[in-house]
Amino acid sequence: MAEPAAQPSRSQAPWSRFLRPSGRPPAPSNPLPGTQASCGRGERGWGEPGAGGGGGFCCWDLKPWVSPPPTRGRRPHMCSRRVRIMPRAPCWPWTWVICSTHLKGEGCRTVPLAGHVGFDSLPDQLVNKSVSEGFCFNILCVGETGLGKSTLMDTLFNTKFEGEPATHTQPGVQLRSNTYDLQESNVGLKLTIVSTVGFGDQINKEDSYKPIVEFIDAQFEAYLQEELKIRRVLHTYHDSRIHACLYFIAPTGHSLKSLDLVTMKKLDSKVNIIPIIAKSDAISKSELTKFKIKITSELVSNGVQIYQFPTDDESVAEINGTMNAHLPFAVIGSTEELKIGNKMMKARQYPWGTVQVENEAHCDFVKLREMLIRVNMEDLREQTHSRHYELYRRCKLEEMGFKDTDPDSKPFSLQETYEAKRNEFLGELQKKEEEMRQMFVQRVKEKEAELKEAEKELHEKFDRLKKLHQDEKKKLEDKKKSLDDEVNAFKQRKTAAELLQSQGSQAGGSQTLKRDKEKKNLGFL
Repeated sequence: MAEPAAQPSRSQAPWSRFLRPSGRPPAPSNPLPGTQASCGRGERGWGEPGAGGGGGFCCWDLKPWVSPPPTRGRRPHMCSRRVRIMPRAPCWPWTWVICSTHLKGEGCRTVPLAGHVGFDSLPDQLVNKSVSEGFCFNILCVGETGLGKSTLMDTLFNTKFEGEPATHTQPGVQLRSNTYDLQESNVGLKLTIVSTVGFGDQINKEDSYKPIVEFIDAQFEAYLQEELKIRRVLHTYHDSRIHACLYFIAPTGHSLKSLDLVTMKKLDSKVNIIPIIAKSDAISKSELTKFKIKITSELVSNGVQIYQFPTDDESVAEINGTMNAHLPFAVIGSTEELKIGNKMMKARQYPWGTVQVENEAHCDFVKLREMLIRVNMEDLREQTHSRHYELYRRCKLEEMGFKDTDPDSKPFSLQETYEAKRNEFLGELQKKEEEMRQMFVQRVKEKEAELKEAEKELHEKFDRLKKLHQDEKKKLEDKKKSLDDEVNAFKQRKTAAELLQSQGSQAGGSQTLKRDKEKKNLGFL
């Protein structure tokens, strides 16, 4: 059947007054025969006002019928996506057919119970299950060496955690993580304390915050990888995400250091920061009050978002609102117990007096313990998961190409997103492969040109050396020839001299014999 060209909106339609958020639909003052209600959720409708179908309406789209509707009798629900409003008689009364998911509230209606069922024990079941599984809580202590981070942790949890004292000779910032199993009554707590060793001890403190940010992101990444596995074991997975960051501020009494401001600014979107003034007994009460005001104003002016205790729960709204005004907390830590009056209390003994750790007139340790452990520990865990981790997860998934909706505001299909991302990755891979191939060809050509140039130079050098060698050889041959000529001439002269000498010696020998003969003859005479 043909639909009308123009449809009035729900607020403009003349029958919109018959659709109320809740309650029984009223009898219309003007009958509207020939109308039908189209439900966007497409659920099975049931009933009429007189037959138990008087629940509230939610998102109807009433459309006139083009053909006249039937005038008598109650008609059944026509299909899962369309309900009809039609008269039992020519005009009165009307039959209302209601979609089951569009009743009072978010698609449901309130039904009274005839007796006890037992699902009121569900909170007890959740408590018992949580207690049996235990809880985990992770604290990050950030501050310069020597501000009493380890001592405050020992004081907070009323125990002695094992740990070696840090020195001021660290080359960089290192994060040391220790996990402990604590038991109080029948509640188990797996506590992880992460301390920043060497923070603020370097001459160049520009990158001191980077190891802390990388550590927090690493814990988020580990949880995300576990969450994205096909077989997930989140119920047994040790959640190492940081739930609270206690930032220890040195009690200078003047203002925050630039290192503190930069570090807190880098961490405020990744962790719940609770600033505390360490060793607050080092400055006077009036200086401490001014110091708190100065710290708060500097945090606000620099846009640092610290953790605010929640005030939406009426049971803790008053105390949390009061404690928000006391931030940052000025604390003192001590594991020594001194006898004060008739009680043994944690305190620090000085020559001028005694400072009691749990005395609210001396420090804010009790306020910190109440807010951190006894009142808002679960809220810190929830904020870590719902705010900081969700922000990290959203950014990571967006980097991977996943979105909630497409440009047409339709939900994304995971398979389509995966295929699109895969095709994009393959395209980028092919593009990079082509670029690498072109680069390889270019480098080969350049290398060939270099080798040809080197070969040409070698040939020129070889020809030059060959010519030089030939010239040298020719010179040597000429010199050899001249030497041979000289040797031959010398030999000839030598032979002639020897011949003359032999001839002269023979002539001299004959004359000597003749003289000897003559002398011998004269002797006989």
